Amino acid sequence: MIPIIISIVVVIIVICAIAAIYNNMVTLRNRIDNAWQNIDTQLQRRLDLIPNLVETVKGYASHEKEALAAVTNARNATVAASSPEDKMAADSVLTGALRQLFAVAEAYPDLKANTNFMQLQTALEDTENKISYARQSYNDCVLNYNNAIETFPGVIFAGIFQFKKRCGFEAEHAAQTAPTVKF
Repeated sequence: MIPIIISIVVVIIVICAIAAIYNNMVTLRNRIDNAWQNIDTQLQRRLDLIPNLVETVKGYASHEKEALAAVTNARNATVAASSPEDKMAADSVLTGALRQLFAVAEAYPDLKANTNFMQLQTALEDTENKISYARQSYNDCVLNYNNAIETFPGVIFAGIFQFKKRCGFEAEHAAQTAPTVKF
């Protein structure tokens, strides 16, 4: 009788341990999804600000068509991106195009003094800071999740329950270099 009770207790402990490991992996995966949604929200905020910024700059720097077209094209590519990986890549291109646009704007004192432009620039800078924070949070969530599914005992159950490694946000090389401005 005692061996049966001990066997039942051991089975219950093992089941509870497996359930705890599984629940932890699900929680970590959900945190990644939530962190991505936070990035996506900030990216959408930035996308909503860009048309107003482009229109404001057009009025002052209409002959800077390349910079304006680059921002517009990058914005459209970001809108069209569907997967997080595609959005990350498109976002890097958009960030570079915005840097280029702000660098061009430096050559126009009237534009820099325009209240509308200043408000839009401040809103975009604020959004960029929020995106940066959200990316860091996302990468932290990805790190925790990947650690959970790649370390013992999680690695055993990750394969069984189909938990796959996730990729964090990495800035592309183009986003790591300063824009080149030619007049």
